[in-house]
Amino acid sequence: MRGSRRRRATNAPPIVFNSNEVALGEICVIGERANQSSRDVILRFADLLTDIYGRRLAVTFAGRNIQSCPRPSRVYLRLYSGRPPSGLLNADLRQMDRDYDIRLPAHWREPVASPAQTNGYFGYRGAVAHLLVRQAPATNLSDVERAFYRSILIEELFQVVSFGADVLKFDLDRPFLSKLQEHPVNLRNFSWYSTEFMAGLLASNPQGLCSFDVMMLHALAGSGLNSVNSPELIRFMETNFDALVRASETTISEPSYAMLLDPNCSDLPD
Repeated sequence: MRGSRRRRATNAPPIVFNSNEVALGEICVIGERANQSSRDVILRFADLLTDIYGRRLAVTFAGRNIQSCPRPSRVYLRLYSGRPPSGLLNADLRQMDRDYDIRLPAHWREPVASPAQTNGYFGYRGAVAHLLVRQAPATNLSDVERAFYRSILIEELFQVVSFGADVLKFDLDRPFLSKLQEHPVNLRNFSWYSTEFMAGLLASNPQGLCSFDVMMLHALAGSGLNSVNSPELIRFMETNFDALVRASETTISEPSYAMLLDPNCSDLPD
């Protein structure tokens, strides 16, 4: 979403960051069968979007390959717990290329660069996103492992709907305001599967959505804008600030969403 493999053709359709298109579309879960924790997060997040956007996000738990999805989806989520599935990731992207006419370079391959990553494309037949997320390989988890796997899945789901990118945060004395904020940490020397890596990543940003993130989803849904990277979104939030706060408070108070939220960043702006 943040760059291009090559210069975009002048006749390509315009890039439109339409949150409603993603939130009201379909998500197809492929790869390894979702464990209970992953399934709970995915379905609860779908419930959250249903409450905010007013229409059910269709979630399909399909098979190992992208072809097992019943139809081309706006969002694909591949889960794995063992070695990073580089071959399957790139097979997914090639199928997306055929379905959405992305026009990827012929011999290009996408690396698996982290335990959770999102690749978004604006093809000639519409926008599509692919999430690759590692899930817990076992059920007997430590508190750190349980929080880590939940956190990375929540972050990727939120980013793909909000079109939000990571926001670097250097001042640790100020509280986090959004799941998108990230304090830079150097974890290159640690295995992705190590407690040190998981604890370090957990400390670098909120473990769940902040209240402001919920407010942003309400703003994206309520504004009805075709593109979220617009000054009109800011004007909408300023005009409807009190109503957005009230709607967010109602959503946050729903007990079933507690698993998606970080209580350490629960304050709404005033």
